[in-house]
Amino acid sequence: MTDYETMLFDAIPQAPNLRSGLVNTLIAQIESGDLAPGQRLPTEQEIVAATGVSRTVVREALAALRARGLITTRQGLGAFVAKGPLPRTFSILPDDLESIDEVLRVLELRMGIEVEATGLAAERRSDAALEQMSSRLDALEAAVRAGEPGSEEDFGFHRAILAATRNANFTRLFDTFGSAMIPRQWTRLDRMTVPEREKYLARMQREHRAILAAIEARDVNAARRAMRSHLTKSYARFATLRDKAECGD
Repeated sequence: MTDYETMLFDAIPQAPNLRSGLVNTLIAQIESGDLAPGQRLPTEQEIVAATGVSRTVVREALAALRARGLITTRQGLGAFVAKGPLPRTFSILPDDLESIDEVLRVLELRMGIEVEATGLAAERRSDAALEQMSSRLDALEAAVRAGEPGSEEDFGFHRAILAATRNANFTRLFDTFGSAMIPRQWTRLDRMTVPEREKYLARMQREHRAILAAIEARDVNAARRAMRSHLTKSYARFATLRDKAECGD
């Protein structure tokens, strides 16, 4: 392995999810051109030696890159950067959210998309779209009351908002990610007492109902503020959860 090739992997963060760290590093090298189309990747053993991660992590990372069409494998020769990776695809899978830091990155992406989309929804929504949002929100609240995560219902509510923009690109993007955009696996409702669950539900209701009310009133600015507030508060809650975990609480 050359010194240059070793340098490509030296900066891999030793995050809780080592596979994601390696995947992100390799994607960055491919997109920047440091790993050129058709170039052979170092062997699994060489990557292990350069990064210190296990062979299992390396294999999982390479499998993730193959699934995204970024690399190809040739029997007996190894892995190569795909010669025609464009058009590039982007996805967020549930397995990509194995650390709270990854959840926070998803929430940052959602803020960039959904705040503006919610303003458009307030401006363009139809009565039918409003009814759809309300129905999805009722289903979410019922799921949480029953002690269920409510990921699919939450996804449905947010997707209904995007659909109300009458711009299919928003829903197409959201559908690419699926319910991975709603990382409820970190919200352990099954570990909550009944009072804790009711408190959680009341808070969630306030935030979601504020969004719905602004859209219903066709108040574009209020709708944007309500969505930004909701996602910012979610971000803060996950950041607190991460900090507690790091402190060993």
